Amino acid sequence: MPTSSPRIVDAHIHVWTDDFARYPLAPGIREEDLWLPTFTPEEYFRYSRAVGDVRINLVQMTWYGTDHSYILDLIAADPETFSGTGIVSLDDPAPDRTMLELAEKGCRAFREPPAQLDHPAFEKLFSTGADHDLAISFNMRVDGLPALDRLCTRYPDTPVILDHVCHVGIREADYSEEDLGALLRFARHSRVMVKIGPLQALCSRRAPYLDTLPLIQRVVEAYGADRCMWESDSGGPITMQDPMTDYPAAVALVRDHASFLSPAEKEAVLWGTAEGLFFPDRS
Repeated sequence: MPTSSPRIVDAHIHVWTDDFARYPLAPGIREEDLWLPTFTPEEYFRYSRAVGDVRINLVQMTWYGTDHSYILDLIAADPETFSGTGIVSLDDPAPDRTMLELAEKGCRAFREPPAQLDHPAFEKLFSTGADHDLAISFNMRVDGLPALDRLCTRYPDTPVILDHVCHVGIREADYSEEDLGALLRFARHSRVMVKIGPLQALCSRRAPYLDTLPLIQRVVEAYGADRCMWESDSGGPITMQDPMTDYPAAVALVRDHASFLSPAEKEAVLWGTAEGLFFPDRS
């Protein structure tokens, strides 16, 4: 099996540091709330470099709240490697302005709470996303799709991301056809994209992850490879058993085992889709 890939974009990782003086936790968040004492890019690179140089979308951690200092400092120091997904408070009096300010500093997507899709701030966020090609990202289950349908219908030009395969197969190896069908039907919205992963949380959760291939095949067939992007969710709550072997295995699943994908489609899933969204001026 090849040990490296010429280009990989990891569409979803979380990072944080224990330098609380420089990067304080949000009010109400305690050190003991953190999943790990730290998860820094350096810790991620210890295993990700097994597949080559990886570009990364840094997803803002909720325990920093709306203080994006940590990921923005990382992006500023190395914009060739890092891009970001920020958080805009729905109570922000000018969420559209905040969105654009963060975009100027390297955030190309914004992760928002799916439970509040009726909040009036979403009108400004979706409108700004359509005007400036900025994505709105959701960590949601398929039962939230009907509420999201209204916004996607009203703002068809807004890029939208469904994180973690919209939770189909997450924690439930025997995902239902009903849930998968709801996700597949949502592909009718032409600007909706799906993150494929994290494989360590899908189906049986065990490398080499071959049991996830039928799910991935149906999602890619519905959305097209140019609307799917691979993610590791490194730093997330469900960890790999051994990142040194499991991370390369997650890349290899698409690159070496997804025989239903053409070489061009594999490239789209592994880097092309995410690179076009998160690194539009650096691809």
